[in-house]
Amino acid sequence: MSGCDCTPTVSDLKPYEEAVELLLSHAKPPTATEELELHDALGRVLAAPVRSSINVPGWDNSAMDGYAVRVADIPAEGTSLRISQRIPAGVAPQPLEPGTAARIFTGAPVPEGADAVVMQELTCQQDDEVIINTVPQAGAHIRRTGEDIRQDEEIIQPGVRLLPQHLGLAASVGVGKLSVFPRPRVAVLASGDELQMPGEPLKPGMIYNSNIFTVAGMLRALGCEVIDLGQVEDTLEATKQALLDAAGQADLVIASGGVSVGEED
Repeated sequence: MSGCDCTPTVSDLKPYEEAVELLLSHAKPPTATEELELHDALGRVLAAPVRSSINVPGWDNSAMDGYAVRVADIPAEGTSLRISQRIPAGVAPQPLEPGTAARIFTGAPVPEGADAVVMQELTCQQDDEVIINTVPQAGAHIRRTGEDIRQDEEIIQPGVRLLPQHLGLAASVGVGKLSVFPRPRVAVLASGDELQMPGEPLKPGMIYNSNIFTVAGMLRALGCEVIDLGQVEDTLEATKQALLDAAGQADLVIASGGVSVGEED
């Protein structure tokens, strides 16, 4: 019996996990970055941390519609106080006069001198006075400065794929642009003389090229820029040239086709 040169067997192949680890070990992390407006940053990967330049809230504000008061002015339930001012959101208040209450609305700044807010359901207004039907605790219904976000706090970490909530969070602290990594450029190609593009009647012995659309769609869904290199002939020379061309213009090359031990692979 004459000897022969054996082709690689399945046992010579690497396990999937090992193959992925090997690929990742050769991958170079991106170094280039670009700055984008918030509207253009959705789905991109953040390259630098986002820090808040402000406190959120930026001032002590009311968590309820009600009345800003001094706890010391309310010794018992049923205490009546004169309403000295009205404070809607967006209005800078005057210091609270002793022995008075300020009509206040959710989100409005708590006036200097007030140390509690009484929700309106626990009060009864009569003309320019309000009856307080509870004895409030100091700090009640007041959202403190920086309670949600402190100035210089890191609010979004680099490496995050930006979702709508990240854009809203950045906008809430006044950030208008974000530093992101460029989209990965991925070249895709399909090999196989039996492949035919969809849209025309299938010829005898052919199959429709479906893999390329699946792969390209998955890549675009991940935010990649796809370079479609089309179909490649089933020859070693054509495959080598296609891979060389792809390597010159892409960060990653994905090929779909026979890669087993058959004579045509």
